[in-house]
Amino acid sequence: MNIKFKQWWGEFLHDEEGASAIEYALIAAMVALALIAFVDPINTAVANLFTQIQGALPAGG
Repeated sequence: MNIKFKQWWGEFLHDEEGASAIEYALIAAMVALALIAFVDPINTAVANLFTQIQGALPAGG
């Protein structure tokens, strides 16, 4: 039984089949964090720009 476990453990450690999926998941998580970090400040900056433009336009129509 001990020999089978050692053989299974050795095969398990050298198995690289799921490595790509984990790498893609990590990349997706990093992209999501980057989007969260940059979307809110960009959104605020664009809103402030439009507010400034609106304030500079003459009132009435």
